[in-house]
Amino acid sequence: SIPSEMLLKIFSYLDAVSLLSVGCVNKLFYDLANDNGIWLKIYSGCLQPQRTIWKMKFKQREAVPLGCAALHDKKPGYWKKEYILKQTTAVKTRIMRLAKPLDPYTGLPFRNKEAMKVSGLSWIIVLKDKNGKEHVVEKANLSYKDTSVTILWYSTNWPCLDVVSTLKLFGVTPLLLDQSRPPSKNGPRRRSLIAEYHLANLTESSIAVGADRLVQLFTLNPGLLVGIWKEKNEIAFVMVSLHYHQLLERSILGSATVQYAPPPNKPVLDDIDPEYGLHDYSLHLEMHGRSCTYLRGTFRNLFCKKGDIANGYLRLIVVSLKDNRKHLPLTGTLGLSWETDVFKGNVKDCYVMNLTLLDETGEPFWCFSAPVYMELSSKTSGLYDYMGHIYTTDYADSEGKVSVKLVWLEETKEYIIVDLVLYVSTKKVNNWYGTNY
Repeated sequence: SIPSEMLLKIFSYLDAVSLLSVGCVNKLFYDLANDNGIWLKIYSGCLQPQRTIWKMKFKQREAVPLGCAALHDKKPGYWKKEYILKQTTAVKTRIMRLAKPLDPYTGLPFRNKEAMKVSGLSWIIVLKDKNGKEHVVEKANLSYKDTSVTILWYSTNWPCLDVVSTLKLFGVTPLLLDQSRPPSKNGPRRRSLIAEYHLANLTESSIAVGADRLVQLFTLNPGLLVGIWKEKNEIAFVMVSLHYHQLLERSILGSATVQYAPPPNKPVLDDIDPEYGLHDYSLHLEMHGRSCTYLRGTFRNLFCKKGDIANGYLRLIVVSLKDNRKHLPLTGTLGLSWETDVFKGNVKDCYVMNLTLLDETGEPFWCFSAPVYMELSSKTSGLYDYMGHIYTTDYADSEGKVSVKLVWLEETKEYIIVDLVLYVSTKKVNNWYGTNY
């Protein structure tokens, strides 16, 4: 019953975030909250004079037309869109600046955590059932490593596994970020689609990586792990491992429907002997169980010759079975920890592998973070230096394959990596360098 003129006067005292929120109440409020007069005032307020440090002079960043034409010649909501665009662009620019300095150890941005804090970034998953209804799960536990972040969601209100069709992973950031106060979960936010997974017939279409007495684990690329209660055949938890490479871009620069597409690599002129396929590559490898790390290592000067190219892959030998000086012990017994509101556990013989392969210029060439599992290959090693069971871990995606061979030493209760080989897709190499292997 309040006249629109009075509501408009009240709205004129609101800040941008409150104005966006009140516009969600009903159609009348939405129309009034789009008023160009209010938003032009807010837009002009953010264009304060800027003082230069050395010259001590004032200069106006931008001239904003304040006449009637600026209001009446524009469609309702024009200045709202202009203000939002300006603010989001400024925040994205600041975040990308933080992501520019690289860690020489990993070749990745070393201020990731700071950039995530500045952006107010969080992650959610959206489960869609076969009827089109969406179920949003926000509560998450984060675990940070050198090159990845692991996110665990659990809930007591999952939809039935039989009716779930897709799972979408989004990065979520406040639409308007106020540096003076923490972001509000109830304020306007934007989503950036990171990945979409098809969960129909999950147990048949995914890879089973292990189980304990309560749950069974299934994985889908890239980096998704779904825990299923054994007795009820329902979702217990969802875990995603995200590699830092392009993490901020994918979490911020995409849209709610389209994933961020990174720019193509610019080939570097290579004047090395053409008999070499790849040379001077570096590998940073982590193996962890979410809460603990079993291996963290860097391997440099990796290379392959053209004779190592076969079946569509270039082979990089990281640890050789024949060279026991480079064999690597793992700390602790491998397992992947999980938890919910009531239960927690540890699934043995599986872990998260973080791989960062850098090219000869130090650019990230192939990166992933994914749950993997160990499989018993032989009960006797057949190796002169070791007596114990042999286990293998294999991983594959569109860019390459990883093959790991481990020996379990019963006396010392530890695993030893005796063989580690990377197989890089020739298609990936050709796209990267513009060559034709």
